[in-house]
Amino acid sequence: MSLNRISVMGRIGKDLELRRTQSGKAVTRFPIAVDRDGKDAGTDWFYVVAWERTAEFAAQYCAKGRKVVVDGRLQARDWTDKDGNKRRAVEIIANSVYFADSKPQEGPAAYSPASSNQSEFNEVEDDGDLPF
Repeated sequence: MSLNRISVMGRIGKDLELRRTQSGKAVTRFPIAVDRDGKDAGTDWFYVVAWERTAEFAAQYCAKGRKVVVDGRLQARDWTDKDGNKRRAVEIIANSVYFADSKPQEGPAAYSPASSNQSEFNEVEDDGDLPF
């Protein structure tokens, strides 16, 4: 028996964009910032990939800065980029996304993640199988 399960709570690092695969499946990929325990312990960044209904829900209701809980599994993807370099990404494949904050307020500044203990998120170039 094997077990591959992860649950994280953190803030979404950028606005979500719903895309579709060539076969029409809904998918979204977004970064999430997860604070480590303890004062000044830092922040870890993870990519989350959500498919179908979970992707549609997340893209419709989640936004940058929104605090969420993601339940899913870890998956590693290998690919070769456009320059011929071998690349690897470890992502959370979401089974579910839940809100972990109160109802959003109105206006563009409704979500502004705290800047303390947050590190700059730099996207990894990805030429893998996802339509991003």
